[in-house]
Amino acid sequence: MKPQTMQQKVLQLVETSWFNHSILVLILINAILLGMETSASLMQDFGSVILLADKVLLAIFVIELLLRIFAYRLSFFKDSWSLFDFAVVAIALMPATGQFSVLRALRVLRVLRLLSIVPSMRRVVSALLGSLPGLGSIAMVLLLIYYVFAVIATKLFSAAFPEWFGSIGASFYTLFQVMTLESWSMGISRPVMEQFPYAWAFFVPFILIATFTMLNLFIAIIVNTMQTFTDQEHAAERAEDKKAELAEQQLMHKQLADIQQELKALREELKQRHH
Repeated sequence: MKPQTMQQKVLQLVETSWFNHSILVLILINAILLGMETSASLMQDFGSVILLADKVLLAIFVIELLLRIFAYRLSFFKDSWSLFDFAVVAIALMPATGQFSVLRALRVLRVLRLLSIVPSMRRVVSALLGSLPGLGSIAMVLLLIYYVFAVIATKLFSAAFPEWFGSIGASFYTLFQVMTLESWSMGISRPVMEQFPYAWAFFVPFILIATFTMLNLFIAIIVNTMQTFTDQEHAAERAEDKKAELAEQQLMHKQLADIQQELKALREELKQRHH
């Protein structure tokens, strides 16, 4: 049996559950520290300790990233999640002074590495990305509905309520507020209905279509995509199990064949001894 190379040893290390769980805990600790940095009183009392801990954690993340690059080599850069981790750590390493001072706030992106480490979170993100084509189609339909209702609202209510419906843009923004159900009744629809009693015939259909129907379609597509991803994962797991079972059966057949050959050879040897 050949001794393991350094790359194989590092690969085994980075794929162990305790290694990934340790990184997960460190990311959570880093998230807490980044939140503590927003407190002036905490920074005044423990600022040096918090910043030192942040630098130590960043060094650990860099070492972890280098180990993974060494273990996976070029395969590391072919994986989108690995590239995401690389970009997040690289941003943290850039100097946060002068024109790059905004990057200091972007250090909190390190918390997003949880998305690449926790399988359930990774599954949700993959489902969201996979549902983009379907969501795009619904977004186009929703935009068309918005445009139709915005034109109608501008023509009907612009003279009486120019701050809400004075232009297409203002109507779009007001209808967005109505769609989110944020103070739409007392803040918008009822004042409009005081001058236009039949304005409910405009707002109610818009809410039914935009809020309840279209948004539920968004949710349905995302849920359906997540179910598809889950089914694909289960199918892949079943295929792996079947492959492992087939390999085990082939090994058993080979072992039985070897035993039969040994028995045959033993019989021949016994026959020769008797003769």
